[in-house]
Amino acid sequence: MTRFWIGLASALAAAGLAGAAHAQASGGQASAGQAPEAQPQTARVKVETGVLVGEETDRARVFRNIPYAAAPVGPLRWRPPQGAAPWKGERDAAKAGPSCPQPMNADGSPNTGGANGPVSEDCLQLNVYAPKGAKAAPVMVWIHGGSHRTGAGWIYDGSNFARDGVVVVAINYRLGALGWFAHPALTAAAGGEPVGNYGLMDQVAALKWVQRNIAKFGGDPKNVTVFGESAGGMSTLALLATPSARGLYQKAVVQSGLGWFEPKTLADKEKEGAAALAQAGVSATTAEELRALPAETLVAVNAQFGPFTDGRVMTQTATQALARGDFADVPLIIGWNSGEDSLMGPGPLGQAALAQIPPVARVIYTDEAAKGDEALARALFTDRVFGGPARWVAAKAAPGQPAWLYHFSYVATRLRPAVPRAGHAMEIPYVWEYWGRRTPMSLVSDEDRAMATLMHACWVTFAKAGKPRCGAEDWPAYDPAADVLMEFGLESGLRAGFRKSRLDAVQAATLPGLGLN
Repeated sequence: MTRFWIGLASALAAAGLAGAAHAQASGGQASAGQAPEAQPQTARVKVETGVLVGEETDRARVFRNIPYAAAPVGPLRWRPPQGAAPWKGERDAAKAGPSCPQPMNADGSPNTGGANGPVSEDCLQLNVYAPKGAKAAPVMVWIHGGSHRTGAGWIYDGSNFARDGVVVVAINYRLGALGWFAHPALTAAAGGEPVGNYGLMDQVAALKWVQRNIAKFGGDPKNVTVFGESAGGMSTLALLATPSARGLYQKAVVQSGLGWFEPKTLADKEKEGAAALAQAGVSATTAEELRALPAETLVAVNAQFGPFTDGRVMTQTATQALARGDFADVPLIIGWNSGEDSLMGPGPLGQAALAQIPPVARVIYTDEAAKGDEALARALFTDRVFGGPARWVAAKAAPGQPAWLYHFSYVATRLRPAVPRAGHAMEIPYVWEYWGRRTPMSLVSDEDRAMATLMHACWVTFAKAGKPRCGAEDWPAYDPAADVLMEFGLESGLRAGFRKSRLDAVQAATLPGLGLN
């Protein structure tokens, strides 16, 4: 069971499917879901590299396309992020910058990570949404999802967080083979610099930029919450295990971020990188030849992207760090959705996958097994890849700073009954209280708005005071003995022992293979 479900999760990530729902769930620059706003006014702020000219709307002061590091091009490709160069005069910060290089749809529609429009290797920028007149406001730094291969920070509109007194910073980071790639030639040429986890190094650099600059926007650098979904949630867990990130944030939120990670070393990733290049027909073998390749060639390289134990930036997986108690001990919210199996596609599943369902699962998953192998395989996937890890992470974090565990099962009114469960990324519009660029407000019901008000309040209050307060029912910190989580669903509330026998079973089957000794 362990090998199969790890392998399936890896295959899905390598295929880029872990971002499949973002195109529907992510937000955008337009203020869909809000009342029409007055014409934006000009807003200015001076950061360490120069003056930014953004805009002030009814809800926020917004500054986009802010460089937090130098363009990682030419000799800086596949190197740790370097400092951004200062500029003279004023920099236009009203419009979004490019997305990092990634597969894009030819028809201009958003890709699986929700991104469209121009791409450029000069993409290490971030957007800031700040409350008007803010002074020492809490800060939330968003790490987008998309399998570490697609997506962009500009997709997400943080105006409603700013309206409620929170500064939001949404970042870009290097993706795909430009962001999570190792090769023997690059290691040999590195001269002792860390290699491989360039996207993770970008995220640390963005957090350092926040520490140096966010007070200029009215934010409090001593009250920073990192939050992310899918690949962004995985990155947030990786940051908990990354020594160079400690002290750069005080709280964390992990939305559908997995939590059990197979150890991969730099040597493993070097072999994978060389094999992926060969499969793509790339003959370059030296660092100079690799850095001279067109970005488009590297975007086409297919491999499993994401944080790994390179030995410098990350010396252990997030799973190992949590098991050993060697992680950033900060207040944490973590959870998953009821229909994470949406990542497996609409079905039917292939016979090869169904044939590998372990016999014991039919004994434990009796209700699902009664519905057939398709339902059983999907339930196993959701529990093994998302639910079990989330509960385990909450349990490991609980003895220190408090952790809160949630399960999201709410399905928008317009999607019922065609969509039976809350698919991957479906919680994002409710957390952000924002439905994005492609959901007309006529399709958002009062019930949908009430769920958004509830969840958004949880995240806002957590950012402000380190404890989520959302609705009449108190959400207690997670205690493994009580095993209580908050369900956000058609009937939200506390649930004790939620899917306990199933989550216990997948945990027992999975953990022995993850190098926790």
